[in-house]
Amino acid sequence: MSQAPIKIATDGGVTTVSFTERSIIDEVMIQQIGEALLKLVDSQPGLKMVLSFEGVDHMSSAALGVLITVNGRVKARNGQLRLCNIAKPIFEIFKITKLDKLFQTFGTEEQAVKSLA
Repeated sequence: MSQAPIKIATDGGVTTVSFTERSIIDEVMIQQIGEALLKLVDSQPGLKMVLSFEGVDHMSSAALGVLITVNGRVKARNGQLRLCNIAKPIFEIFKITKLDKLFQTFGTEEQAVKSLA
């Protein structure tokens, strides 16, 4: 796999990233996602980014670590990050690990995008 399993779209100054795989548990895949997201953040200071987890059923703790790293880089570069469409079982993990306090999460992509205005 030469390309990270994500789709990137930009509309109205907001970059939306969605995942093409249902499970984000493979270490190589997670590394590719992390590299692609960090490259995106580094290429655009002040980036407004929405990560949509629609269709994602499973995430490993390593994937959560990548999200934390990306969030830190976004903030360091004066950007904003929002998460949306997180499945209930995954959101439970966010709550248990207190990541629901670190990230701004929304039920829909539309809500997440509006919060960046």
